Amino acid sequence: MHEKVLIVDDEKSIVTLLQFNLEEAGYQTEVAYDGLEALNKIRQEHFDFMILDLMLPSLDGMEVCKRLREENIDVPILMLTAKDEETDKILGFEVGADDYLTKPFSPKEVIVRVKAILRRISKHDEKTSNVIQIGALRIYPERYEATIKNDLLTFTPKEFELLLYLSQHLGRILTREQLLLAVWNYDFVGDTRIVDVHISHLRDKIEQNKKRPEYIKTVRGLGYKLEEPSYESDI
Repeated sequence: MHEKVLIVDDEKSIVTLLQFNLEEAGYQTEVAYDGLEALNKIRQEHFDFMILDLMLPSLDGMEVCKRLREENIDVPILMLTAKDEETDKILGFEVGADDYLTKPFSPKEVIVRVKAILRRISKHDEKTSNVIQIGALRIYPERYEATIKNDLLTFTPKEFELLLYLSQHLGRILTREQLLLAVWNYDFVGDTRIVDVHISHLRDKIEQNKKRPEYIKTVRGLGYKLEEPSYESDI
């Protein structure tokens, strides 16, 4: 069964271009031309991927992404925008986008991004590795889930991939550049704040007090590391 992609953009020429190239690459596609239509479609149908324009009628891409994540709809999202400001990129990642591409773009680049994200998710889904236990935190690689003291946590795909990578390198200091390469699969030149944003999201979910984290530690001037808590969390 081919993966199903929802294309959301109000420029019909871009929609046509993306739809043609995605279908040529073997994907099923559906389209929406504004934010509300996109929300309604993704609430009613299953999609494996979403390509979401930032500037949309009725609801912009940021708001669509934010609402989906608030509803725990974790479909991977590639955000498209005509803007190239770092603040726009950071905002996109803060509300739960998985990747970001600036217009004008090559359709081949879109396909590469879509395949890379879906490939990583597929690899995690196929894993049958044991549960990873770190303090009160349990990570289930094959289910893309984690719990803390048996409370189920929800993540975007990128948040989970970051947590899993940290857990697979327990106690090891990882630079922001290493995390970018490992989790995003290519280098965001000058955009290491993307890692900081996702670390902050993880701490919101797994730490009792994110200002005094027990699990994800900042190593000043170097990066981050995940470690066993020195005492039992009350989360």
